[in-house]
Amino acid sequence: MLEETLRWRSTYRPEEIRWHEVAHEGETRKAYKAMFRDHQGRTVLVLRPGKQNTSSHDNQLRHLVYLIENAILNVPEGQGQMVWLIDFTGWSLNKAVPIKTARETINILQSHYPERLLAAFLYNPPRIFETFWKVVKFFLDTKTFQKVKFIYPKNKESLELMHRNFDMEVLPVEFGGRNRLEYDHEEFSKLMVKDDIRAANIWGLGHKVGHAINL
Repeated sequence: MLEETLRWRSTYRPEEIRWHEVAHEGETRKAYKAMFRDHQGRTVLVLRPGKQNTSSHDNQLRHLVYLIENAILNVPEGQGQMVWLIDFTGWSLNKAVPIKTARETINILQSHYPERLLAAFLYNPPRIFETFWKVVKFFLDTKTFQKVKFIYPKNKESLELMHRNFDMEVLPVEFGGRNRLEYDHEEFSKLMVKDDIRAANIWGLGHKVGHAINL
């Protein structure tokens, strides 16, 4: 698996993806790194598939890979995993990504970031999601499958699971928390540009990021 990942990184070059290349994918706040962490300090990625705004398979994947790399960049010392919070508000089969994209997303996560995901919390998926899930779950290996947690706001066990993992004061209301702050794409973009500079310096690519952000 390591050799496969090294080959993938040598051709896909995830460390060279810059925010300005994928920023349009996040304009509807369909995916972004949260400004809060879980109780253990893990980076949190928020995904809102109901706000899908593009149709390019390649660009959608590059956007997600960028966010995964950024999440890893921002994990605190001694903590190497992240958590996904997936909000299904507004989701329908018409908004679902093609099976090809879903399968490739799973492949990238399982093959090239196998231990990075602690858990994926699927919050209040509609019943119609079961149709999509019946297909997608067959692409998951056993370990990844066990990381998927279905959360329903009226279910006691679901609520207890969320309380065990998150501070309700910082958790967005869409996930049962009390935080009403909205995602600001412009402010998020500023943070990503700063992180791009930091990442480029870590990877020894500082000469490649300056032109893109007009330094």
